[in-house]
Order: sequence, then C-alpha cells, then structure tokens
Amino acid sequence: MESIVLDNISKTTSQLVQQGISNAMSYLEYRDLVNTLSAEGKSTGLEQTDTLTDFTNLNNRRMRRLDKTLKIDDSIIEKIKSIDKKITWVVLTESWCGDAAQTLPVINKVAELSNNISLKIILRDSNFDLMNRFLTNNAMSIPKLIMVNESTGEVIGEWGPRPNIASQMVVDYKNDYGTLTPEFKEDLQIWYNNDKGQNTLKELMELLSLE
Repeated sequence: MESIVLDNISKTTSQLVQQGISNAMSYLEYRDLVNTLSAEGKSTGLEQTDTLTDFTNLNNRRMRRLDKTLKIDDSIIEKIKSIDKKITWVVLTESWCGDAAQTLPVINKVAELSNNISLKIILRDSNFDLMNRFLTNNAMSIPKLIMVNESTGEVIGEWGPRPNIASQMVVDYKNDYGTLTPEFKEDLQIWYNNDKGQNTLKELMELLSLE
C-alpha cells in the first residue's frame, strides 16, 4: 500500500487524470449507481451514515428532475455543437453532495449536445491523490470538473465546486456566521431550484470559451 501511495505522489497531474479516466463511469452508469444505492439505503464514499443516505435519496430525486426539465436555448446549443476539438470532462463527485446533484445534470446535458465532449465520472473518495491536485481553498470540495485536451492529455481548465454566485453566498455566510447551518443549506438549494441550472450553464460555456 505504501508503495502505491508513493507512486501516486510521484505521478504528474496528467498521469493521475488518465488513471482516473481508466476507472471512470459514464453519466448513465453514475445515475444507475446512485439510484441503486438510494434504493438500498446506502451512499457512495468511505463513510456510511443515515445522514449521507438521506442526502443520496434527496440528490437522486433532484438529478432525476433536472435530467427531465433542464432547458438550454437554441443559440447556446448551436455554440456547443460548434466545438471542434476533442475534450474530456472528468468530474470528481459523491452521491451525497448537494452541489453535485444540482450541477452534474447540467454538465451532462452540455456533453450530450457535443460530439467532441466525453464526460467521465469518478468518485472523490477513490481518487484522493487526484482530488488533492484540485483543491478549493485547501478543501476537497466537490464536484470538481477537470477539462482535458483529449489529444495531448493536458489539463486545460477546471470548474467547481459550484457556480460563482452560489460560492459567494457560501463565503458571505461563513464570514458572518462561521459555519454553514442547515437553514443556509436549504436556502442554497432554493437558489439552485430558482436558477434552474442557468448559471452553471453560463460558466461551462465560459470554460469552453464559447461566451
């Protein structure tokens, strides 16, 4: 085990990304996994608690709803279809993550609209070495999207763990109260519900340099 850890430390970020891709799931496989875990009273990740199971159940319903209801304007669809270079989006996530439930369906919808974007889902708790290369304020915050040039394997961008407006809401609340309360998390989910994925979509377009 120690030799594996040392080996991963010595690997470049691109090598760790490729290692993650080799063990990745498609979005459909991830949705099937979360649906199964929800039915079995489980969650992804190393820790299994009633709270994480409850979040997994809730997130499964949120993703199901967004998968069906997310709307993208025709003008944006045309821009997405104009992408002319092969890109892989690697997303680190876990089933219990509320931000992921609100943004992964958007990420998937964009990838589905392009013949040149390949979406790969990997679990954070199975990929700590890669996660540690993409920390947010020194935290293993998810979801984290890593954009890779498919022909060179080079990391050419990243996004996450949430849209900028939502991130600022978190920062402001922590500055005022020190920690995120259940009430704030509920307010954040209300923001996501009202936003309907549009700020995530806008930032993904910026990541792709299409806006």
